[in-house]
Amino acid sequence: MLLPIIGILIGIILGLVLPVHIPTAYSPYMSIAVLAALDSVFGGIRASLEKKFETDAFISGFFGNALLAAGLAYIGDRLDVPIYLAAIFAFGSRLFQNFAMIRRFFLNRMRERFR
Repeated sequence: MLLPIIGILIGIILGLVLPVHIPTAYSPYMSIAVLAALDSVFGGIRASLEKKFETDAFISGFFGNALLAAGLAYIGDRLDVPIYLAAIFAFGSRLFQNFAMIRRFFLNRMRERFR
């Protein structure tokens, strides 16, 4: 559990130190891609807590979901159809479901510890 926390801290530090500028025109695509990536991260944490984590599934899901979500947003933008809303709904609901499962895991662990 320590390794993911170290990875997150390194990512935050690199994000603050390195000057990465994304053009404003790409911000809708990046926001959807970040949402999809966060969904994968929370899913990975959940799988790790359930002892079902598979590295290849996580990596392929992380990049695949991000690319698929950004691609859907781009295609929808070109067709003038808000397809990105489907990605927001799907990844957003899964993100909250995974967070709820992670929260329940830690609450149950705390209850067991204080019994």
